[in-house]
Amino acid sequence: MRLGVLDVGSNTVHLVVVDAHRGAHPTPMHDDRWVLKLAEHVGKDGKLSKAGEKALLNAVQQAKRQAADRRCDELLAFVTSAIREADNGAAVLRRVREQTGVELQVVTGEDEARLTFLAVRRWFGWSAGRVLVMDIGGGSLELAAGVDEDPEVALSVPLGAGRMTRQFLPAAETGGRPDLRALARLDEYAEEVLAPAGKELLGAGEPEFAVATSKTFRTLARLAGAAPYAAGLTVPRELTATGLTQVIGFVSRIESAALAELEGVSAQRAHQVPAGAVVARAAMRAVDVPFVRICPWALREGIILRRLDQLEGA
Repeated sequence: MRLGVLDVGSNTVHLVVVDAHRGAHPTPMHDDRWVLKLAEHVGKDGKLSKAGEKALLNAVQQAKRQAADRRCDELLAFVTSAIREADNGAAVLRRVREQTGVELQVVTGEDEARLTFLAVRRWFGWSAGRVLVMDIGGGSLELAAGVDEDPEVALSVPLGAGRMTRQFLPAAETGGRPDLRALARLDEYAEEVLAPAGKELLGAGEPEFAVATSKTFRTLARLAGAAPYAAGLTVPRELTATGLTQVIGFVSRIESAALAELEGVSAQRAHQVPAGAVVARAAMRAVDVPFVRICPWALREGIILRRLDQLEGA
């Protein structure tokens, strides 16, 4: 069957179309995205602005048309932290449904962690043993650990790269260089937030295989020397604690406008790289892992796999 997956995140609205059935590798057929930076459209009053809502409506309408043009049997549409945390999020989702016919499902932070863990488990298989997964998004950091397809521990903490950039490194948002003292404060803050999470994750058992997913970790791994995306999804990639420290030393001393020009760095997310790097190091430190393997599958693939499992069960 052909499935469309519409992921409304803090930074982008991303449509992926795949051909898939249970027991088979989902085959990508179409990919498009709209950079909306919805989290930046949430004002001090906690509400998504009219401009943000208009941009979201337009993106959803375009995604729906593309899914229909490619004859998708089903469109799985969901939202993560930016909308679920907005005070008017429920009202916005209702208007999107009324005007586009697309039902955007709210995925909780814990469910994000669980679905991403499922994708990682399927990618690496049972031989990976006890797996620990970390995923830095725009608004939150998801963490999960376990030996089965459903993790024993699934957590979400408000340490997303975009959120931390806005909170600690506003100069980077305008193309400037991050403040070193602000980076140090962010490091202390992330360590404090992650301390109880690290204890809970390690309390479930020592990980045999540590994995990181999604754009922030892929970018950091590339800056540390991992193979480029063009080399293919199956090429092994990893990020070591030593390499990450070197990356932090580099990105903390360069303007985000210049960082955006480097290979492997998204121009729209370059300003979030320093904060993302500091959070990544704090997360690895909290669970005491010397390196993480990079997994090309994450939340979207977890959504697809869960849906295929449900269809098989039915």
